[in-house]
Amino acid sequence: MSDSVATARRREIEIEIEGLEALSSERLEAMLAAGDEVLECQRALTKGGLNVVGELLKGQGKFYELNHYPKGDVHDKETGAQYYYHAHRGMAGEHGHFHTFLRRPGIPPDIEPVAYEGKVRWPTGKDAVCHLVAVSMDKYGYPIGLFSTNRWVTDEAWYEAAAVIGMLDQFDIDHAYPSWPVNRWLSSLFRLFRPEISALLRQRDRVVDAWRDQHPGTDVFEDRKLEVTGELRISVKKRIASLRARLD
Repeated sequence: MSDSVATARRREIEIEIEGLEALSSERLEAMLAAGDEVLECQRALTKGGLNVVGELLKGQGKFYELNHYPKGDVHDKETGAQYYYHAHRGMAGEHGHFHTFLRRPGIPPDIEPVAYEGKVRWPTGKDAVCHLVAVSMDKYGYPIGLFSTNRWVTDEAWYEAAAVIGMLDQFDIDHAYPSWPVNRWLSSLFRLFRPEISALLRQRDRVVDAWRDQHPGTDVFEDRKLEVTGELRISVKKRIASLRARLD
């Protein structure tokens, strides 16, 4: 395990997640509907002898670490949502993970990346992509965790957490390439675990700010010693059970 990942796991207890009791019944019902869609997508895939990851990798040839799957990533030009799947971390229980992004037109025109005076060239203009969150998957094709990363990991433009949180609802892949159930599954997972994703983004900014203070003179966004800024375990079944109990 890398030092950065180990450090991120120690930080996990510091992540402040908005509890279900603080959410309105309308919000809870929307999350439950998203959870039902996640389960329905998984059910349909399982009935065909497939799972989310297997469906995504179907017809993609031999699976190589670090390569993006599917080739060329998945984009929705109307919403600006984008994702790809790959593997490289060697984490216990993880087969690989999704990286999810938003690019314009999903990013509002009045929102810009943070000011940066370092030497690395960040993507600009229409290429100023914003990384949202990564989704860890087990070898059976089920989600087991969420994590956030430093800028250099995904070569993104860096937006403040508050701005990114405001854009989360925009993540939606509304077409059938490479798979309708996978795209609906991932889009719905965002809504089911919105509190956790928001918490990880706020934690991301706190970790980066603290790292900058602790390492003066270092370009925090490019420091390879800071990779994962926060990580949480998730369970779709437990979340849905909690939502039903809260609504009842």
